[in-house]
Amino acid sequence: MTEVIDGNAVAEDVRESLRGAIETLTDAGHQPGLATVLMSEDRASATYVSMKQRDCEELGIQSFHVEVDVDAPANELYDTVSDLNANDEVDGILVQHPVADHVDYEEVVRRIDPGKDVDGFHPENVGRLVRGDPRFRPCTPHGVQKLLEHTGVETEGADAVVVGRSNIVGTPLANLLARKADDGNATVTLCHSRTEDLAAKTKQADIVVAAAGVPELVDGSMLSEGVTVVDVGYNRVDGEAVGDVEYESAKEVASAITPVPGGVGPMTRAMLLYNTVKAASQRSGIDVDLP
Repeated sequence: MTEVIDGNAVAEDVRESLRGAIETLTDAGHQPGLATVLMSEDRASATYVSMKQRDCEELGIQSFHVEVDVDAPANELYDTVSDLNANDEVDGILVQHPVADHVDYEEVVRRIDPGKDVDGFHPENVGRLVRGDPRFRPCTPHGVQKLLEHTGVETEGADAVVVGRSNIVGTPLANLLARKADDGNATVTLCHSRTEDLAAKTKQADIVVAAAGVPELVDGSMLSEGVTVVDVGYNRVDGEAVGDVEYESAKEVASAITPVPGGVGPMTRAMLLYNTVKAASQRSGIDVDLP
């Protein structure tokens, strides 16, 4: 029988496992703090930020939130980031994407203190990841790793195919799965929507991660029996949420699969909290046990 991987349950386990570290830091005089910045009228972004604030409140992490008017000049957003960089109560900074059209998001990321870049997007942190010495693992790729670990999927020696080459998910995940570490050592093929004969690649894989942003790009006919399927995609088709994997046909052949929604999404938020606590430990010099 195919195991449906419950991302909500695993995310809750991660959050609960952080409580001890948060208490240790707070008792020692350094309560972890996460700042969120919103410069958008996108309702989904506003909802997502409010969920992050609620997560912080439930765990005892300080939550700071700044809204920048969507019509404000880019310098107002840059100044907000600078102020948060200088705020000792803030350990992590997350500027919610997308930002206003006239603002260069990559420039915003470059202005975040790398030690507070809990998304792991700053060029310095990307370089450390590629080198094999990550300060922070990006939240969604790290969440995928945690789901595989929870499911008991062995990555060492496995053939993994990552479909999608974004700097947010696909490329960093390929690096993490391939690196020499307890949760790596896989042989990784990085594909995308323009890969010729994508099915020939996915058919050979023990693990398939779909993160191309193309609705139902991968279906059951493209998978081998017993494969583990992680669907990072979240697309709206005729008002319904669908992933990058055609769920019903993939479920027929997979040994384990993540649903959409309720799979990877909750893990992204949980790993953001993880990185915030890690940043607080690094910045304060207080050692804590992290899961």
